[in-house]
Amino acid sequence: MDIKYFRLIKTITEEGNIANSSERLFLTQSALSHQLKELETRLGFKVFHRTRNKWKLTEEGIELYNIANNVLDTIEQGFNTIQQIKTGSKGNIKVGTECYSFYQGLPGFLQKMEMLYPQIDVDLILEATHQPISKLLSNEIDIALVTSIPANDRLSSITLFEDETYAIMHKEHKYSKKEYLSANDFADLHLIIHSFPLETVSVYEQFLKPNKITPAKISAIPLTEVSLEMVNANMGIICMPKWALKSLKIPEDLMFKSIGKYGVKRTHYLVVRKEDEHKKYINDFVSSFEEEFVSM
Repeated sequence: MDIKYFRLIKTITEEGNIANSSERLFLTQSALSHQLKELETRLGFKVFHRTRNKWKLTEEGIELYNIANNVLDTIEQGFNTIQQIKTGSKGNIKVGTECYSFYQGLPGFLQKMEMLYPQIDVDLILEATHQPISKLLSNEIDIALVTSIPANDRLSSITLFEDETYAIMHKEHKYSKKEYLSANDFADLHLIIHSFPLETVSVYEQFLKPNKITPAKISAIPLTEVSLEMVNANMGIICMPKWALKSLKIPEDLMFKSIGKYGVKRTHYLVVRKEDEHKKYINDFVSSFEEEFVSM
C-alpha cells in the first residue's frame, strides 16, 4: 500500500473531511476523492462513514488509521536518524585497546558517554586487544588505544598521557625493602599477567625483554581482582599503573615498587582514521575521552 494512502487516511481523520484536508495535502478535493475511492476499491471496504460536516472512521478504518500512524512515525524517525548520521552527531564507535589497564577504567567512561551522548553507541571490541592498529585499518574498529604512534599515513594519533608501571607486591615480599626492582630481580619472581602473549605485556616488552630476562614463573590471570588477591597472599607480583586500580579496593598490605632506576614509563595514544576525523560523533568521543583520561 502506497504511503500516500496512509497520509490520506491520517489527514482526513485529523481534519474531519476532505475539504479541510485539501490544503494540508496540497491536492484538490477532486484528487483526494479519487485517491480515497481508488483505495476503498482496492481494499474492498469503506474507510470512512461520510456525513455532511464530519467524516468518521469505519471499524476497518480505525485499524488502518493506527497502521498509518505507526508507519508514518517510523518513516519520520528513520529520516531523523539519517539526518543525524549525515550531520555526524549520531553513530556507532567500536573501540580496541592494546593495554589491558584500560579495561579497568573504560566501563565507567562508557557509562558516562551513554548518559551524555545517548545518540552515540560505543562497543568495546575485546578481540582487537592484540592487534588494534590492523583492526583499525581494516575498519573492524574505529578507535585504537595504543602505546606507540603507528607509522601509517591513513591514521591520526592524539597524545593522551604518560604513566608509569609499578610492581605491586606484598609488604613482606623478599624484595619489599629494595628501592626499586632490577631486571635481574625478575629472574626468580612469579609474575602475574593478564594474558599471553608476553609481547603485549609492557613490563616484559619495555624492560625485561631488552635485558634478556624471563621471570621464573608466569601466570595469566584475566581478572585483576583475583590477581590482587594472589599478590595479597604473597604468591607473586603484578605490574600495573596506579590509575588502572582506582576503581578497586587495594589491600593495605600491598605496596607499589618502581621498576628499574628510572621507572618503566609509556605514553598512551588515541588513534583514529583520518577519514573519520571530521565526524562529529568521533570528535565528541575523543574530547570526552581526553577529559576523562588525560590527567592520569
